[in-house]
Amino acid sequence: MEESSSRPSTASSICRESFLQKILERLCVTQSLKLQAEDTSPVTVVALHRYLSDSGETQAHQQDDSYSYDVTVTDGVWRAKCFLHTTLNRVVHKNSLRTGTDISITKCSFVYNERRLGHGYLCIEGFTCRTDTCTVQANDKDISALPVLVRQGMERSISLQSDVPLQLSRKHYLPLWNNDDPDGEMWASEPHSENTVLDVSKITFLCHLEGQFQNLQKPFPILVKIIHKSRLRYYGKYGLNIDYPYQAYFEVADQSGTMSLVLWNDLCPEFYQRLHVGTVLYLQNYTLKRSYLNRSRPHMDHYRMKAFNSVEICLNPRKPASVITIISPKSVLPQWGLPEVSYQFTTRSELNQLSNNSACDIIGLVTFVGRVERVKCKASKGLPEKYWTYRWIHAVDGTSDLPFIIEIFSSSQPEIFSHIYPMTYLVCTQMRLCHVDGGLPYLTSSCETQMFITGYHKGQPYVSDPKVKSFIQWTKTQKDNVILQKTTLGGYYSYPRAPKIFTQSVEDASGQVPLVAAADLRKELEMLQYREHKRIAIQGQIMAVLFIKHQTSNKSPCLTEEPQGPVVLTQSYEEIQDASTDHDSVSTDATLTQINTRKRRYRVRHGKQSSEDVTPTKSSRHDNIVAEQKENKTDNSPEETENFHSQDSGVTSWESSDWLTQKLSISEHLHRGILYEDSISRRFTFEEKNSLLHWSNLHPARWTPEHSTDPIPPVACPGYYRITILGVNRQLAVDAAYVPVVHPDEPCAVGLLQDPHGNTMLSCLSSGFLCPLSSDTSQSIHPQPEEILETAGELEGLHLVCVLDLCHLGGDRVEVLINKVYKVTEVSLQ
Repeated sequence: MEESSSRPSTASSICRESFLQKILERLCVTQSLKLQAEDTSPVTVVALHRYLSDSGETQAHQQDDSYSYDVTVTDGVWRAKCFLHTTLNRVVHKNSLRTGTDISITKCSFVYNERRLGHGYLCIEGFTCRTDTCTVQANDKDISALPVLVRQGMERSISLQSDVPLQLSRKHYLPLWNNDDPDGEMWASEPHSENTVLDVSKITFLCHLEGQFQNLQKPFPILVKIIHKSRLRYYGKYGLNIDYPYQAYFEVADQSGTMSLVLWNDLCPEFYQRLHVGTVLYLQNYTLKRSYLNRSRPHMDHYRMKAFNSVEICLNPRKPASVITIISPKSVLPQWGLPEVSYQFTTRSELNQLSNNSACDIIGLVTFVGRVERVKCKASKGLPEKYWTYRWIHAVDGTSDLPFIIEIFSSSQPEIFSHIYPMTYLVCTQMRLCHVDGGLPYLTSSCETQMFITGYHKGQPYVSDPKVKSFIQWTKTQKDNVILQKTTLGGYYSYPRAPKIFTQSVEDASGQVPLVAAADLRKELEMLQYREHKRIAIQGQIMAVLFIKHQTSNKSPCLTEEPQGPVVLTQSYEEIQDASTDHDSVSTDATLTQINTRKRRYRVRHGKQSSEDVTPTKSSRHDNIVAEQKENKTDNSPEETENFHSQDSGVTSWESSDWLTQKLSISEHLHRGILYEDSISRRFTFEEKNSLLHWSNLHPARWTPEHSTDPIPPVACPGYYRITILGVNRQLAVDAAYVPVVHPDEPCAVGLLQDPHGNTMLSCLSSGFLCPLSSDTSQSIHPQPEEILETAGELEGLHLVCVLDLCHLGGDRVEVLINKVYKVTEVSLQ
């Protein structure tokens, strides 16, 4: 065995035997090049890399996934970059295989590249997920300093030792969770501006290009300033023979007007992160072409300049190779007449005056940062599937008691997007205003949005804007400790909430919120990928309501019945054959469905639990979920249920009179009504900043010991309601969690329509809050759960439309929360 850098020291080799080295040595002498590992020593996953698959490989395995994954593991002595067998991609989709945790490789092979000499790699075909442990501890040496394990004779294989895929047909990696961010070592970020003397006597102006571009054989150089920058666009697909299929739009200007500029392919890794708003460029060997009209454009009316939209400037890596010169700010001369970068800053007090879809720039002090979530993008035919990443933010600017509500998508600025936290100053440009019926307007980002936080403001053109200066003056009058007490981070957040009336078009049955058949609900849940959010609606009846109080344990106060994330010590992922795909997809729900075939009933008295106690201990797991199944047939009669609820006003559960009969005939019961700690926002503190950011962000694709942050402390949670919904055709039931808003300082209270209601079970489910919202914690003004459940009888036999928010939290944890419940009288067909 040899490596590119150096062999491990003799002392290290003696003290620590290398599992990876032993595996490779055994593969070298096996005739089949496959191995069932007898030694199950753990290795730590330190990197997960994604890239577009070869079309032939994807078709051979009949996978819906368009991507392949390289996994870098270490045993503390060697590092090894391995290919993850395509049939195991789903464990990455669910974040079951993730960096910073241990796995035991149970099946592997060695694969030679048949089209390239001296290239081969390890392929992981089966592994066992271990508990959340990490063999490589923080006191170990730098992981990047560990030598790379390479088979003898393949020491010059670049893909094994550098930041490129093992599949040599691809030249670069993509981000693990989206396609919009620059990712990897190839993305240059150094400014490299030049202090050069330019001959500007031969330049031409943008106004001349629009009318003469068809007659120009070789256009003259141009001198322009960037006034807008869009996010990256990755357009890779099968059969496209372009090494770096990227595109980025910029809006540039000179004294004659503005025009779009497009950076293509190989030039994106080289220049995208070096070109900023305000950068001055001297461009040669560019080409011109007709503009692509069906794309978004920034709003630039405030510049009061001529916009030349029929033509765009193309910068290409070859044929011809464009020459891009970045001019140092010190070398920019006033006589060039380049316009100043201009903004449209809008205060919160002015926001309501803007029309829908208006563009604006905002600055604010962040008070809430939601967790990063993903939404699947509707891909065009022939293009691979992709996801957008986004998060919700609240920010205040002192001009109103209400915050900006911001939906911010990744803007190809991952170093900023992942480090937004409360108390930072946030600037977002080119935001679009969205009005909400019955709620507060919110801002959503556009393709041209750029964001900046504390630490990134220096040198930005907006620092001299009057409204920015006014905001800074306001922040100097505020006390940090007072604002800090009102800051929160992470947890479930969904805006805007479902509208007051549920509408569905006769022509388009999908509607704004798709109405899903109950029979398709399992498929919807199984198809969700890590942190993917989806809102759906189902028709049915509420058959049972259970209020679950938090445990007083200091381990997991919000976890009452099931563990936070069931840890399966021997969960194994082997190579999956097509015929066994359905068998492999069996999850916790399948086990719970079998349990549900026995009679089950929630029945807990206030202050004293009956023999059917549903609160489990840590060791009981699923058995305690159905502890109440010990009741005999006579105790489960509907008649006794009615009497029980009518005689005891202190119950913390309710069941429909015919639920005991109905649940015996249903085909499936999806037990998803768990409130996870990841669903609850937390108070922000600077002491816990790193841990909270790690918790609220997506799991990192690369792991270092620094990522081993201290666990965040448990959050206080009084409890939640578990709602059992039976589909309208009475074939499938699903449990969903419901947490009403009770305090005006909760993030979900902002923009919530707060019409008064009687705090019945139905009115709470419909409104989303307990009435009235009050910040007075000295006395309880809200009814107790027992009092609310006394009103649940009005749910009996009621046909409802239930809007559910789904989010995959990783592993086998899927968040299913009720957003709103409609009576049929609140449904409109259009």
